[in-house]
Amino acid sequence: MDYTNDPELNGKYLGTITKDFATVSDTLSEASSQIRKRDISKYPIFVFARQEVPLGGLLVNADELNLEWHVFASYLELFVQQGIISEEGIEAFAQTYREPNEYCCLFVLDEEFTNFVYIPYPED
Repeated sequence: MDYTNDPELNGKYLGTITKDFATVSDTLSEASSQIRKRDISKYPIFVFARQEVPLGGLLVNADELNLEWHVFASYLELFVQQGIISEEGIEAFAQTYREPNEYCCLFVLDEEFTNFVYIPYPED
C-alpha cells in the first residue's frame, strides 16, 4: 500500500473531505496531540468513512454535525493489529508519515477510494 498522498484523489473526494476537515480540524488536532502526549502512539490516524467502521473509536458523528464523513480516531499500532498495515509495512509508513503538528493523517475509506491522505491543519 502507498502511504503517501494519492495523486488519484479526485475533486469529488477532495472537496467533501476538505469541507468536513475544515469543520473538525481543531478536534482532530487536539485528539492527535492527546494520542501522542499519552504515549498511545506516535502515529495518530483519523479514519474518514461514510458509514461506521471498526477502525478505532468514533470521534465525530457526521449525522450530528451535518457532515458527509464520520471520523474515527485510530493509530498505527491498531492498523497493524487489524492487518491493514503489515509488520513489514511499519517502517515505510513511519518514513512517509508527516509532522503530526502540521499535518493530519487521514485514512479515507469509501467504495471507490481507500488510501492515506495527509492534509495540513489550518493555520490560526
